[in-house]
Amino acid sequence: MADSPLMLIGYARVSTSDQNLTLQTDALTAAGCERICSDKASGAKTDRPGLSEALNVARRGDTLVVWKLDRLGRSMKGLVELAADLATRGIELRSLTDGIDTATPTGRLLFHILASIAEMERELIRERTMAGLLAARRKNGPGRGRKSVLTPKRATAMKLLAAGDRPRDVAEAIGVSVATFYRHFPAGGSEPGP
Repeated sequence: MADSPLMLIGYARVSTSDQNLTLQTDALTAAGCERICSDKASGAKTDRPGLSEALNVARRGDTLVVWKLDRLGRSMKGLVELAADLATRGIELRSLTDGIDTATPTGRLLFHILASIAEMERELIRERTMAGLLAARRKNGPGRGRKSVLTPKRATAMKLLAAGDRPRDVAEAIGVSVATFYRHFPAGGSEPGP
């Protein structure tokens, strides 16, 4: 039995249910996509049935086509991981408006350059954040971080514990998680020492 011809599989996504997919689906149809899967969901969501369907339908030699790379997800890291998974499976990736087609050497190069730029930007953001934290520590001194959520409720917690309430009930009464409660009262009823 001969293999089925290679297929272009389109994927379209809008972030909210009141947005329209027509612009993307028209472009995907014009590009020759035989099957188009879609989602109306945020790019940050990992559970996107349309994308899952497109990835499940795609076979070695097929091409996943999107109108724009950001339709696949918000982070470049996620895009790079998806592209690597597709490459492992022998499936190409094409973005109509970004001019990227991993079936060509130029497309693969451009995709990796964009991924490298995104990774560099993440590193710069991390460096700026760390520099800001260091400057704040120098200015405010050590131990001047975020205040505990339990601080204003400590007296209430102590009264409830003294009255014989169970730690789990005290945590619920003052609106903190059991883990937070035990961080402040490791013995389940007495405050930690100095």
